[in-house]
Amino acid sequence: MAKKSQWVTIGKRTVELSNLDKVLFPEDTISKAEIIEYYLTIAPTLLTHVKGRALTLIRFPDGIHGEMFYQKNRPEWSPDWLEFAHLGKEENLPTGQAGKDYIIATEPASLVWLANLASLELHQLHSRKPNFEFPDYIVFDLDPPEGYTFKNVVEIGFELKQVLETFGYTPFVKTTGGKGIHICCPIEPTHDFHTVFEAAQLIAQPFVEKNSNTTLHIKKEARKGRVLIDIYRIRSGQSIVSPYSLRGRVGAPVSMPLSWEELAKVKDPKEFNLRNALEKVTRDGDAWEGIDAYSVSIHTHRKKVIAKELPPSKKRKTPAQLESYEQKRDFTKTPEPTANIYITGGNNFVVHRHHASHLHYDLRLEQDGVLKSWAVPKGLPPYPGVKRLAVQTEDHPMKYLTFNGTIPKGQYGGGEMWIYASGKYQITKDKKDGFYFRLTGKEVNGEYRIYNIKAKEWLFERVDTPQINYLHDLIEPMLSDSVLKIPTKESYNFEVKWDGIRALVYLEDGQVKIFSRNKNEITKQFPELLAGDKAFRATCGLFDAEIVCLDKAGKPEFKNVIKRLMSNGETAIQKLSKTNPAYCYIFDCLYLDGRSLLNEPLYKRQEWLKDAVRTDTPYRISESVEDGASLLEAARELGLEGIMAKDKNGKYLPGRRSDSWMKIKIRNTRECVIIGYNPGKGERALTFGGLHIAEKMEGELVYRGKVGTGFDDATIKEISLDIKKLKEIKKPITNKVMDEKTSKWIEPVLIVEISFASFTPDKMFREPVFVRLRPDLT
Repeated sequence: MAKKSQWVTIGKRTVELSNLDKVLFPEDTISKAEIIEYYLTIAPTLLTHVKGRALTLIRFPDGIHGEMFYQKNRPEWSPDWLEFAHLGKEENLPTGQAGKDYIIATEPASLVWLANLASLELHQLHSRKPNFEFPDYIVFDLDPPEGYTFKNVVEIGFELKQVLETFGYTPFVKTTGGKGIHICCPIEPTHDFHTVFEAAQLIAQPFVEKNSNTTLHIKKEARKGRVLIDIYRIRSGQSIVSPYSLRGRVGAPVSMPLSWEELAKVKDPKEFNLRNALEKVTRDGDAWEGIDAYSVSIHTHRKKVIAKELPPSKKRKTPAQLESYEQKRDFTKTPEPTANIYITGGNNFVVHRHHASHLHYDLRLEQDGVLKSWAVPKGLPPYPGVKRLAVQTEDHPMKYLTFNGTIPKGQYGGGEMWIYASGKYQITKDKKDGFYFRLTGKEVNGEYRIYNIKAKEWLFERVDTPQINYLHDLIEPMLSDSVLKIPTKESYNFEVKWDGIRALVYLEDGQVKIFSRNKNEITKQFPELLAGDKAFRATCGLFDAEIVCLDKAGKPEFKNVIKRLMSNGETAIQKLSKTNPAYCYIFDCLYLDGRSLLNEPLYKRQEWLKDAVRTDTPYRISESVEDGASLLEAARELGLEGIMAKDKNGKYLPGRRSDSWMKIKIRNTRECVIIGYNPGKGERALTFGGLHIAEKMEGELVYRGKVGTGFDDATIKEISLDIKKLKEIKKPITNKVMDEKTSKWIEPVLIVEISFASFTPDKMFREPVFVRLRPDLT
């Protein structure tokens, strides 16, 4: 029987896919098509960990209960574009491994092609091209015996983590997709497998001697119910399952990288699987992001390097590489590092945000004891296809890796200079006119290409696709909890809660797009907010804000900004922009010129924000203060809605609530959805008597009772017209309600704001009153 196949285009490749409806996980009814889709969508993150690594495949052509086999050699019929590495005896692999052409996944099409072979599991060797002889992490595989609880494995993992940290390592952890965990410590790829294995053994041996519930015995019969601390994985030719790889087991589990805080909360590692792994990565990010930036030399071969920097002097000779640097500077006036070479053999990088005569970014890569430098006027390219001009400047001394400061006015490059990103880099491919390189750091992770076009002018572009495109993807804004009292923790600052429309402002090359909280584009409604080049000191950015219209006293008027939102026609919109102008109060910065800021603490994000927003435009910074009680009292006197409390150290959590953001309202209000109504009587016989309302919480409707007061005639008419447009449905809640026999239930789409006195014991609103419609959220 001929296999069913079709050809698809993935990037610049054409790939044949076959038997897409074949079920490979019968208990979970997961087909090959779903597996291919998973590997394609997770590719941007997975590739950051496997690109350049030789892969061993575990294939399940007949599903997880059929025959499975390991495949290390590249099939002869593989496409020409599929990259591979020939690893033989010269790489010190065991005889059984010698002479094999290992596949290297370099792009999403590679993963799709492998998934089509039913390669459910991807296992990686511990080194990257071109340094196949030198591992770049030490791995400790915690393999428990049958019946051992995952909780106890985690406890051992935390104990080992503490030991590893005493040796100067930064341990990263992931589930294996089975019952164990992998702890990986990034190291500099400068020593062979045997040397690294011996270093791991010197840590593991005393750990096992101290912890009687662990062992180094590889044979199961010798383990006697103890957890194996498997360090033998680090030997030449061995592998571990790759981060985010599926496992060929019931439930389609995934080997999931986690933060240590997340690991402590995991009850069952099988909770991470094909159907939720991508959602976790897009929500929480990659827990192993920037892992290479934490690499150190193995502890058995560390040398203490003492840098001795000579002061500027006419008696010493300036190194040739730094002559231009020194000639341009007066070191009696500038705080910049002096012109000394510092040979470390490292591969560090730094990017500065530099306020010189014109704002630009400086890319600096360590080479031969100096930093090769390029000025990049528009910042790091954010995604493939965007090319940035990069002008090569003079080499800089190594101490520029940590230089933050202000160069005095009148000096060369005078102005503020901030470290924008730093970490490690690796050249992945040399070309005649330039090179490809990977940046790995706490702030920036990506693969780039830079090449010379004439004289000192270069073009700089990104070649890998980020998992989230912060300039094109619709990001959900962070949400807040409601509290009645001002938090007392010292880490909180306080802001006005602006009574307007929540908006995310996307900036790209001077062009602005604005989206409401429910992902509707509202750009055309606010033409006065579109001059991005005048409003921002940035080429690209994503900002969280509130759009308001102000009365003569400077107080937000919600009905006026809603009028702006609902206006139609270019002429009417332009007229209202003059008579009823909008202002955009920005309170957060999620992305700036090529790098995400989500994991920065709020106080750092606000520093970047203040630097990126110009004054005297319709865009304004929402200022914060430390005295929450005084701000709340002032808001009450001015008749404002309330204030926000925000933890200065909190991260930005898209689409989620946390105690990092809390709103303290002067009136107790909630946003609710209308889920039904009962017919009116008397004067309201043709409309409604009361509205059944519910809150949407974690995707569920939580019934809050019925509201029948607070409406004026115009609002009653407007709501009645909106209700008539909606379909009647079955009762969407399980609660017993008053007037159930006469109530009608409708699609839960209309959003209203309700004030109330408190909650009843059964979590209904006490004394609910209608406040207003929220068409901006509908």
